[in-house]
Formats: sequence, C-alpha cells, structure tokens
Amino acid sequence: VQLQASGGGLVQAGGSLRLSCAASGRTFTTYVMGWFRQAPGMEREFVAAISRARGSTAYADSVKGRFTISRDNAKNTVYLQMNSLKPEDTAVYYCAAGRAVVSRSPREYDYWGQGTQVTVSS
Repeated sequence: VQLQASGGGLVQAGGSLRLSCAASGRTFTTYVMGWFRQAPGMEREFVAAISRARGSTAYADSVKGRFTISRDNAKNTVYLQMNSLKPEDTAVYYCAAGRAVVSRSPREYDYWGQGTQVTVSS
C-alpha cells in the first residue's frame, strides 16, 4: 500500500489543522492506521492509531483530548484532527499502515507515508 499525507502547514498556537492520509490499493480495510511525528533531533513518536473497523483508538498522552483520529474506509483515507495546537506539536507528521493490532510502536507498522510538516507558532 502507498500512503500520501497532506494537510500540514503553519498555524498559531491554539489553532487547528486536519491531516489526511490517502492510501492506494484495495486492501485499506485490512490495515491498522497510525500517525507518528518526529521533531528535529528527536526520535519518531506515536501520536494516534485506529483499528481496521474504527472500533478502537489509541492516543499519546500528550495529545489526548486535543487530537482525534478517524478513518473513512470508503475513501481509503485516515484523518488526524488537531485542535488546541501547541508549539511543542511542531514536527513532521507521518501516517503508517500495519497489519497487527493497534500499536504505539513504529515497528508494528509496515508502510509509511512521506510526512507532512506541521509548525505551530507561539
């Protein structure tokens, strides 16, 4: 599967952005989808994940209550709605697809998108 992330940009603190990740192929519904982010000089970190049938989600503590992950299986797309953004949310955001359970570990994801930059100014 190929993944194409979009929707990043520059936003002021307190603002919102919605990231999208479009997947190619007919097997989208067989994948658990996740969002990760990586700031300069930092390791890639888990943000959120959603199960195949949208029944289960997981969030990093740092984004819980502010970010919402969702998926539209008819459109082969996963979204990350980001509200109340903070400067510390600044990073390149990556979407990923995996065949295992909803996981916070990047090692459980087999396919990665190219990343989209999110910059939050104070």
